[in-house]
Amino acid sequence: MKHIKSIIAVFVLLFTLTQCNSQTKKTTTMETANATQTATKEIIVDVRSVEEWNEDGHADCSVNFPLDQFADRIEELKKYDKVILVCRSGNRAGIAKGQLQAAGYTMEIENLGPWQNVTCKTK
Repeated sequence: MKHIKSIIAVFVLLFTLTQCNSQTKKTTTMETANATQTATKEIIVDVRSVEEWNEDGHADCSVNFPLDQFADRIEELKKYDKVILVCRSGNRAGIAKGQLQAAGYTMEIENLGPWQNVTCKTK
């Protein structure tokens, strides 16, 4: 009788582990798909003023964090693996990069220069 209970316990344990493992695989696949949808956790930040953003144009795949507000919005960038910074010439993007580095952020940070250098990825 003990032998049968042991065999049943082993099957229950194996079944439970198999279910946990398949659930983990589903989650991993979903996370990978989500990462792909969010451009592999990459964001393009244009640090020009709101007026420049609206009047001079911008890359559709970028967001606008004006340099004079950038320090207050740095926290929003934590969830990204890579931050690409642009402006009109690259000067303000360089200042924003320095602010990220001074704040201790370790993600990949790139100054792409003028916003016209941005190539939006199609989904």
